[in-house]
Amino acid sequence: SPMSEPLPPIPPARCVLVSGGSRGLGLEIVRTVLDQGARVATFARTVTPDLAALAEEHPERVHAASVDATDAAAVTAFIKAAEAKLGPLDALVNNAAIGQDSLHVHTSPDRIAAILGTNLEAPLLLTRQVLRRILAGPGRGRIVFVTSICAQRGYAGLVAYSAAKGGLDAAMRALARELHGRVLCNSLAPGFFASEMSSVLGSTQLDAITRRTPSGRLVEPDDLTPYVKLLLFDDTNTNGQVLVVDGGGSI
Repeated sequence: SPMSEPLPPIPPARCVLVSGGSRGLGLEIVRTVLDQGARVATFARTVTPDLAALAEEHPERVHAASVDATDAAAVTAFIKAAEAKLGPLDALVNNAAIGQDSLHVHTSPDRIAAILGTNLEAPLLLTRQVLRRILAGPGRGRIVFVTSICAQRGYAGLVAYSAAKGGLDAAMRALARELHGRVLCNSLAPGFFASEMSSVLGSTQLDAITRRTPSGRLVEPDDLTPYVKLLLFDDTNTNGQVLVVDGGGSI
């Protein structure tokens, strides 16, 4: 039988929801979206001065608010307000997360639940909400999960965190298959960020990790922005993939 007609390429994102867009990588993702001329809706637990300044600079293209990612009602209200201001969403970057720095035996059940709730359940629910909107419209869009090298390699003190990020990578692959090319789904997996590592490690340990990284430096948020642009705006047919950016530290 003749081959079915291939789907046309997914167009570049026009209106992107970024969770956790107030600082660090999230803020750089918001800037990248704006630099591409697109609109961005972003929430975080706290709207930082940097994010507030971006919203003031681009009043017609930014909708920012203080929302807890695990508060389903607040997230729904945010999405409705964002679409009323910016128009239909056609892309999502799941970036909001909380960290961990404790051995598994010393991590309380409440803390494990919080890590899984924020880092795994909340992004899955947010993805469901955004996908329902994308598929109710033209049905073409892009989803990016910000995961971690911890999803693929073992690191002490990050058991629950790794479980959540690994779960997102698995969900991403299943979604890519489930959506049949109507929505491109991929993960961006950073290595250890210099700023985050320096806050939990002494300088000696940090220096040792840096020496073991072939590129000779840890990851900075702006190392990721070319990949954000690729996954949200470029026509590359990249789908169901985990893109690792870690200076070679995991090889």
